[in-house]
Amino acid sequence: MTALAARPRTRFDAPDDRTAPAPAESRGVDRDGVRLLVASRDGVEHTVFRSLPDHLNAGDLVVVNNSATIAGQVDARRDGAPIVLHAATPLDEHPTKFSPASLLRHFAGTPHHSTWVVELRSAPDAARAVLDAQPGDHVEVGPLVLTLRAPYPFASSPTGVGNRLWQAEVDGDLVEHLWHHGRPISYGYLDRSYPLADYQTVFATVPGSAEMPSAARPFTPQVVTRLVAAGVGVAPITLHTGVSSQEAGEGPQAERFDVPEVTARQVNATRRAGGRIVAVGTTVARALESAVNCEGLVVGAAGWTERVITRDDPPRVVDGLITGWHDPHASHLLLVEAIAGEEMTQAAYDAAVRERYRWHEFGDSALLLP
Repeated sequence: MTALAARPRTRFDAPDDRTAPAPAESRGVDRDGVRLLVASRDGVEHTVFRSLPDHLNAGDLVVVNNSATIAGQVDARRDGAPIVLHAATPLDEHPTKFSPASLLRHFAGTPHHSTWVVELRSAPDAARAVLDAQPGDHVEVGPLVLTLRAPYPFASSPTGVGNRLWQAEVDGDLVEHLWHHGRPISYGYLDRSYPLADYQTVFATVPGSAEMPSAARPFTPQVVTRLVAAGVGVAPITLHTGVSSQEAGEGPQAERFDVPEVTARQVNATRRAGGRIVAVGTTVARALESAVNCEGLVVGAAGWTERVITRDDPPRVVDGLITGWHDPHASHLLLVEAIAGEEMTQAAYDAAVRERYRWHEFGDSALLLP
């Protein structure tokens, strides 16, 4: 994560009363029945997500994130007081995945010490960041002790005082503890806690995201089938998200990604044939643009990316974007503006506010086709 000099130019009033408080299914709406705003050169259209195939062309390629959400939120204590811990990203050279392998390591008696990026939040509903922690502080997570070592990657706070994200050393297997006691990361705007299954997308096969790659949540097998039947390709990448509660001026964290060689070939072939590359979410756009070589071709690539897409460093291969609705001043808006253009982005947000679209991970969607 880096501090950003650029700021989004899209202006709108945050619609506090339009936050989606629950998954669509809990509100009596099918996953693919959430609203979809389609912005293109022809203007703005309002429809539902299951109509997505009607707005893409044969020969287009939809690229999706197959990262699955982990149970990254857990109760903890600091100085005897209850807090909520968000386990964002493992920083070890070979990050541990959420799998039964951690159970084998546990029962074999092999100790596992690790370093994580963590965020401390207020109990019980993680409504606000805890900012008064100091290096050397200890956080108790069940039988484990986390030691806060340093701000990550530098001191940053929405108030200008204190720090929000920490590099923490864990004296045991945090993955194992989260496997048994964790829950999905959520914030105070939800009406209650929801199970991990509600935070998985239809593409989720590789566990590792601290928060759901939510742009893909409205996809269903039926929507995917209709896309393929219409001649629209679907290809995967993996990008494991960190916590998304960036403040104004904070860039996205470094994140682990993998663009398979077969996906790279599909992207390049689609572009040669004149098709569009439509990224499902800012995570996909970031991963693809991190795998572009000096010749403008996507290559198979994996590792950590710090790529920040802005109007001054625009995308080279992504032509369109499927996304949710972001908060004012969020760094994700810079990426949206870079792909869709400032005029289209402003028009889309004006329409979404006017038509009372729902925000956040369980909210409505947009298809932006500049």
